Amino acid sequence: MPENAENGEKQNEPLRRRSFLNGSLAAAVAATSLTGGTATARAADRETGHGSDTSAVLKAGAGRAAIAFPASLLPLDGFTTVHDDLHVRVLLLESGSRRVALAVLDLTSISTEAIAAMRTIISAAAGVAAADIVVTVTHTFSAPHVQAASSGSGAARYVEQIKQATSTAVATAVAGLRPARVGFGTGTCDVNVNRDVRTADGWWLGTGESGPSDKSVGVTRLDDTSGKPIAVLVNYSVQSSVMMESVMASGDLPITADLAGAAAGHVEEQYGDDVVGFFLVGSCGDQSPAFRSKRYTIDKDRNWTQVDARDAGWILLTVQGERLGTEVVRVSETIKASAGGATSPLRLLTDSVTVDTVPGGHPTAPTKTYDFTPTGTAAVPIWILRLGEGVLVGVSPELSTDTALAIKKHSPFKHTAVMSMLEGGAKNMTESRSYARITYEAMDSSYAKGSAETVAEKIGEILHSL
Repeated sequence: MPENAENGEKQNEPLRRRSFLNGSLAAAVAATSLTGGTATARAADRETGHGSDTSAVLKAGAGRAAIAFPASLLPLDGFTTVHDDLHVRVLLLESGSRRVALAVLDLTSISTEAIAAMRTIISAAAGVAAADIVVTVTHTFSAPHVQAASSGSGAARYVEQIKQATSTAVATAVAGLRPARVGFGTGTCDVNVNRDVRTADGWWLGTGESGPSDKSVGVTRLDDTSGKPIAVLVNYSVQSSVMMESVMASGDLPITADLAGAAAGHVEEQYGDDVVGFFLVGSCGDQSPAFRSKRYTIDKDRNWTQVDARDAGWILLTVQGERLGTEVVRVSETIKASAGGATSPLRLLTDSVTVDTVPGGHPTAPTKTYDFTPTGTAAVPIWILRLGEGVLVGVSPELSTDTALAIKKHSPFKHTAVMSMLEGGAKNMTESRSYARITYEAMDSSYAKGSAETVAEKIGEILHSL
């Protein structure tokens, strides 16, 4: 009997954890209100020069700190031990009188309350307006969800640990703020794969080698005026789920920063402790690591099952993290940063687009039919950070590969990084093709057919207006 048939509860556990993100759309919409994310605000930004003074010198500072998990805090959300640290990383950018902060956390998602607390800390420590602080997660599935502090004492203590790490990371970034130069590069790495697979019972999860997958690795490097790196940002399309739900032989479910943490850690190890590596997750909606410890397998008759490599899974994480991190460093070493100043404008623009929504589904098995009748609408926030001659484009939903590639293709900027999971993330936003073939991504989406194309078109309009 297949392992998943013997233990249906564990088989469905990844879906339960993913369901937490269903409520994150509200957080993203709230963030739009916080940042003034309207077309009017965006127009005002262009007309009044709310963006940075393009003649000013660009400055940058970066810091990181581990989120502590004292033994008394475990177990938490099912996790019983810590394999490697989760981090808060903060990048502080300044141009003239304008400061912008980017906070990246090794988490699956994060609550609205915790994001607000982080903004308060960063704003007070770095003098950054709350509207100019962008928060995102790396989407590692091997991390406890960040619930509201009011949900329990464990959740409240967890939020406090995140706040402490944020305070340490931003203090380091402020102390290291100095004149900077920025450069960009692109590489290729094959550690991701489309996860939509056709089974005998319909589309499900697995290793979809024939599906679209973006293997490009976008790298942004910030140096000081002496040429010493301050921060290295990597944009890659993959969920950090190598060890997702993999239970060790001891029975422990370990916390790990997974693939994103391994790649960023490799970069930091190569450059030294003073350099911070940031993992900006791309179109993660339909992309998983090529090799996972607990994985779905499909036999010749298209029947599916699930197996767990348990402790042996760590070698899969080590090898893939090292492979991705090595390519990031290789590309980084080819980058020649600009001279700064007028060639490095700094602007943060926010906007939103209204799309149709469908009832949030939580599929537990493949299916060939599904009702995608729209039942409402939602505002999807958009963040665009221009840094020199490159742009970082972010949304809260998990985008699919085709959507991210379309955004890059139509962007007037040679260096365009497309990011998912801003403001803690939201459910998948799949393109129309996924709905047509009823993939897992479409079933797990809260957005109606055509929403992804609408968002991509809106982003394209904004980018061409810069």
